[in-house]
Amino acid sequence: MTLPSAESDLLRQMVRQVLQEIVPEAMAAAPASASSATDSVVIATDADLQAFARRVAAASDGERAAIASGAMAFRLAEGAAPAATRPEPTNVVRIEKGAVTERHVREAAGSGSSIHLGRKAVLTPLARDRARAAGVEITRER
Repeated sequence: MTLPSAESDLLRQMVRQVLQEIVPEAMAAAPASASSATDSVVIATDADLQAFARRVAAASDGERAAIASGAMAFRLAEGAAPAATRPEPTNVVRIEKGAVTERHVREAAGSGSSIHLGRKAVLTPLARDRARAAGVEITRER
């Protein structure tokens, strides 16, 4: 099941807000003891991110307190492919000027392409986020 783009973006924004609240508190706390729990998570796709956000949102007050205190931590699961190990794009879409939008990134992701920006091209923040999520490589002319 794929969420519409607006819902996906709203979910992404909510996850960012939750993490912005949790991370500073966890960093300020003393280092976790040996009895602290670490849970491995896989976040390789938008669906994985949505599932993790739902899991955090549904956490009990005790679990949220454990996350905030650092007693419960999350770690990316081993074997999850980092962006650096993704296959090389088969072709390059070159955009010389204008705004590069989320639509451009979706099209590049669908065709397995990377995007090369000319000096007069501008990348929108939403397009940058979508490229990260979809694994589309974006390079800029110097």
